[in-house]
Amino acid sequence: MTLDPVIHAQARLRVVATLNTLPDGDQFAFPRLKDLLDMTAGNLSVHLTKLEEAGYVEIVKTHRGRTPATYVALTKRGRAAFDDYTKAIRALLDNAGGNP
Repeated sequence: MTLDPVIHAQARLRVVATLNTLPDGDQFAFPRLKDLLDMTAGNLSVHLTKLEEAGYVEIVKTHRGRTPATYVALTKRGRAAFDDYTKAIRALLDNAGGNP
């Protein structure tokens, strides 16, 4: 089993793991996600773009009144990729337990 290189980067793993805590269909506002992850807006944007290109997150830009608002959610594909990733990590850890 191989580890998904899109998710395996530490910052993107943190993003996906955090988004995975939400029920299916829920989303975080960008500023809330940025604060939860203690990341700069620029750094988070770069990683979200990579995740969006892979189809793992959906980014919705809208307005609340006259104020722009950006929301981020994990897609079904992203949830499946994270599930596969965690299974691969568990398998690696289980196999490593028998090696001296």
